[in-house]
Amino acid sequence: MTKLDLTGLKCPLPVLKTRKALKSLSAGDRLEVHCTDPLSVIDIPNLIRETGDRVEVIEQADKPIVFMIEKLDGAAA
Repeated sequence: MTKLDLTGLKCPLPVLKTRKALKSLSAGDRLEVHCTDPLSVIDIPNLIRETGDRVEVIEQADKPIVFMIEKLDGAAA
C-alpha cells in the first residue's frame, strides 16, 4: 500500500497529487491519502468517480480525513 500525506495542502493540490499517485499504481494496488482540506471530501470522491477506481472515506474528528483508494483494472485515464 502506498501512503500519501497531503495534510496542510489546499484545493486543488490534494486532488492533483492524488491523480498523479494513482497513475503510478497497478490494478489491485491501494493508496491511503491523508488530507486536512475540508473540500477534499467532495473533490477526491469526484476524482475517483472519473477514474473508475474505488474509494472509502474515513472521517475522524480532530484528525486528517483518510481516503482508502483501490486502483481497479480497466480504470479510465
